[in-house]
Amino acid sequence: MNKIALGIIFGGKSSEYYVSLHSAASLLRQIDAARYEITMIAISQKGEWFLYEGSIDALEHDHWRQEKCTPCALTHGGLLILHAHEYELRTLDCIFPVLHGKNGEDGTIQGLFELCDIPFVGCDHMSSAICMDKEMTHIIVEHAGIPCAPYMSVYAWEHRDPSAVYEEAKEKLGLPFFIKPCNAGSSYGIHCVESPAHFAEDLADAFYHDGKGKVILEKAIKGFEIGCAVMGNEELIAGSVDEIEISGSFFDYEGKYEMKDAAIYCPARIDETLFKAAQDMAKRAYRAMNCSGMTRVDMFVTPQRTIIFNELNTIPGFTATSRYPSMMKEIGIPFARLIDTLVDLALQRKTGGDRRAEQ
Repeated sequence: MNKIALGIIFGGKSSEYYVSLHSAASLLRQIDAARYEITMIAISQKGEWFLYEGSIDALEHDHWRQEKCTPCALTHGGLLILHAHEYELRTLDCIFPVLHGKNGEDGTIQGLFELCDIPFVGCDHMSSAICMDKEMTHIIVEHAGIPCAPYMSVYAWEHRDPSAVYEEAKEKLGLPFFIKPCNAGSSYGIHCVESPAHFAEDLADAFYHDGKGKVILEKAIKGFEIGCAVMGNEELIAGSVDEIEISGSFFDYEGKYEMKDAAIYCPARIDETLFKAAQDMAKRAYRAMNCSGMTRVDMFVTPQRTIIFNELNTIPGFTATSRYPSMMKEIGIPFARLIDTLVDLALQRKTGGDRRAEQ
């Protein structure tokens, strides 16, 4: 049996560059080497592309530029490797993008994969883009009848006085509320607002991390956060539901990646009725946003035992202990088989196995 020529892309021009390195290293250690011919593709923080042929340890600890790297570029059907005096064209059957944040899960690179006619793991360019944009997500998910937190949008081109924005948000949303960049991940630029103090600075920081001049202000939901992993194209698999316990106001970067003042329980400590309702809402949100391949859906459970949608993450963390693999492992899909299934789903879309792609 011929091996699948799989390109694994990591790094990227994103504030989540280091998260990508850890995820890629974990995936490479877990993948079934007997099934795949692996091509490692690194994108530097400047946006340079390289064929990487070094160790996984050097990759994970951001020393990969010190090992063998050859400039390359994606082209139709594969990778163009630019040697000193000649070029090599390496065909790729599929790409697994292990990229987080801007340029990695916002539809940018997914559009490139589609132009190059190479199957890839995860959502297509349109779904990736709208899932990344928190305002668009609100609009579409609310239209689908899925309950979300009340919110308002603020645009840089309006040049509004921050004090006026604060007063409007206080009246519409109450206190506390959150400031969130519309297009950022890993909790960068998110601030919990309880008073006018530092509001202008926090708003400016959110705009900085967004990079596209759009921020949302969102009512704080009392309760706790849960998540559900969803996988599939036409037929969906909902993983287990996990629960996040925090001591601060929200699950920030240090909580997510260093577990500072935070703990994750999988399965979540909720009853069967809420558990099933969370899985159902996750699948409804997945469908509403036209997702494919994989997505993690985050939600809140209120003291009244209602579930409120929060957001979708189309390329969730992929270390062995990350939430998405952990939720799938809980339902009997270990890491290596999860990788195989996601690659199979990508190839299924290419071969027309998903009827939605044919319409």
